[in-house]
Amino acid sequence: MEQFETLLVEIDRGVATLTLNRPERRNAINLRMDHELAVALHALDRDESIRVIVVTGAGDAFCAGADLAAGADVFGADAHEAHDRELGVSSDTVGERYALWRLATPIIGAINGAAVGAGLTIALLFDIRFVAEDAKLSFPFTRLGVIPDANAHWILPRIVGVSRATELLLSGRTFTGAEAASMGLASKALPRAEVLEAARALARDIADNTAPASVAIAKELIYQNLAETDRSASMARETKLIWWLGSKADAAEGVRARMERRAPVWRLSKHLARAADVDQNV
Repeated sequence: MEQFETLLVEIDRGVATLTLNRPERRNAINLRMDHELAVALHALDRDESIRVIVVTGAGDAFCAGADLAAGADVFGADAHEAHDRELGVSSDTVGERYALWRLATPIIGAINGAAVGAGLTIALLFDIRFVAEDAKLSFPFTRLGVIPDANAHWILPRIVGVSRATELLLSGRTFTGAEAASMGLASKALPRAEVLEAARALARDIADNTAPASVAIAKELIYQNLAETDRSASMARETKLIWWLGSKADAAEGVRARMERRAPVWRLSKHLARAADVDQNV
């Protein structure tokens, strides 16, 4: 893993903790962090030894959103495109960089403090979120003359329902971590000091006890089915996939390990196959 200017990366037995590290700016996202975060997440996903990624913030905030020190152009295309040209990457790939639902590795957000604007829309791209119960959260975009980003208009209504999502995205009001958990935006609201360790405990449980290929395919099916309107087609795909996985070595190993009361030794890669590929070829 390369060294980053704005991030810290810690790896412990298959769990990677990625920390947004600009505490003097409350971890506000500048162009450097925007690029490094995408690079780090994709690099960790490519690493077969990494089973779960936990993302948190340094200091007392998770992320204060886009760094407004950049001025009025912070939301415009010019600065982003110039930065991409400087890095030698294509601005056309920005959607792919943050298509985190396509990564095989589960991502858990440990929202240890304030998450505002882009700091909250990026957290919506994670698979699971734990949040400090007293954290201040908001989507203040309409109060800044822009609109929410990072696919928020697609995912938030699916997480909390259309009425609540419309209220939060249109008003830009501030709400607490406790309220976020009550509406299902986060799985748990906890005392601030417990958020990171709770996220790591879940990550450790996944890393120690679940099959990488099974987790990756189950994650993919969850996101596919958010857009699937044909329930019978969804069930047929799911059935085909469980039969396909059931013929692989990990299924036999999982049963043997359970019967022998021991930890399983998984053989299959988290990148074994995408569900769509299996669906087409089995």
